Amino acid sequence: MVIFGDLFSRDADGGEQPGNVGHAATFPTHDETPVWGGRLGFNLYVPVGNARTEIDQLVTGALGPIGFANQNSISDGLTSFGDPAPQLSLKWNQGVNNFMIYSRGGIPVGDYNPDRIVNLGDGHGSWDNGLGYTYFNTTTGIEFTAVSGLTYNFKNPHTDYQNGIDWHVDLEASRFLSKQFYVGAVGYSFNQLTGDTGSGAILGPYISRISAVGPEIGALFPVWGMQGSLNLRGYWEFAAQNRSSGWNTWLVFSIARTAPTERTPNRYQIDEKRVAT
Repeated sequence: MVIFGDLFSRDADGGEQPGNVGHAATFPTHDETPVWGGRLGFNLYVPVGNARTEIDQLVTGALGPIGFANQNSISDGLTSFGDPAPQLSLKWNQGVNNFMIYSRGGIPVGDYNPDRIVNLGDGHGSWDNGLGYTYFNTTTGIEFTAVSGLTYNFKNPHTDYQNGIDWHVDLEASRFLSKQFYVGAVGYSFNQLTGDTGSGAILGPYISRISAVGPEIGALFPVWGMQGSLNLRGYWEFAAQNRSSGWNTWLVFSIARTAPTERTPNRYQIDEKRVAT
């Protein structure tokens, strides 16, 4: 599987903010073993790619009766690799209903520098656990997926900053127009449940949240005797608190060993996240 999507840059207080433009490729390995009536799978996501961000700042003030304004613009870009993320998942199928639980970690060895605006690594470890459900009717071509989880973030030793625990929900509804092509809608919600801590948290708890909705289109096709998938989805972000917002676009290319006979929830790249996604 190769996944292209937006990345997250780090703001001055140590929190994570989405960059204006970015993409990454993710290469998982995969194997499944029967466990408790389900299928135990392992994936190792290793993000590589580039990210770019631009920040415009307008400062206004007054010195006595004299007002002033100053506008600055800075940008940064990076092509490198991010934090590897091993994931264990257990999936069950019951006709049109599919269920999943997962546990995913973030290993902080990606490219990170606290003095940069853009980073592909987080600078700290993380642990994400959750569950998912997919309804997929092969007769009508209708599919619906919901995935929800909690992420614990470890302290960033470079900045003595620790992000709070966050809760994320990722949604997708689509319909196959043929055996190869489908269209649908996607959305996600990110809510920070506990405040940021550490000496680097100079802005206090800095609790953040954001939601997004948008369209998607995709296609399935054979690749070297396996099944390939290409998906394009876009999100319009809204209800942002302590996070930048705007358009968020993902281009996802994946290859499965064999054509699937069922659908199971797959964690959106939250990175990743956060998003899901």
